[in-house]
Amino acid sequence: NVGNLEIFKLEKNLSSLASISGAAPMIGFFGTVTGMILAFYKMASEQNVTPDVLAGGIYTALITTALGLFIGILSFVGYNYLVASVEKVIHKMEMTSIEFMDLLQEPTA
Repeated sequence: NVGNLEIFKLEKNLSSLASISGAAPMIGFFGTVTGMILAFYKMASEQNVTPDVLAGGIYTALITTALGLFIGILSFVGYNYLVASVEKVIHKMEMTSIEFMDLLQEPTA
């Protein structure tokens, strides 16, 4: 049926956006862990440990966390907005179809 084809077209890229919204915070967290590992590695390998050594790794960790959360939140909000828009279009298509079928079934006098 044509309606199902249109619904498929409307929903075809939504799963990618949902995946991005779920994966972005995890990628950010991975960057956080990596940044902390590097910070502690530098602390362990250097003789004179200064706050700058630790600050560089923490900076990397916080930047990746912030970017992951930012991308995740934006894509999550965008995904939900698009899902709501698609549902409105589907509802409108169904209502128009019902009205058309009712019009065809009206008795002619």
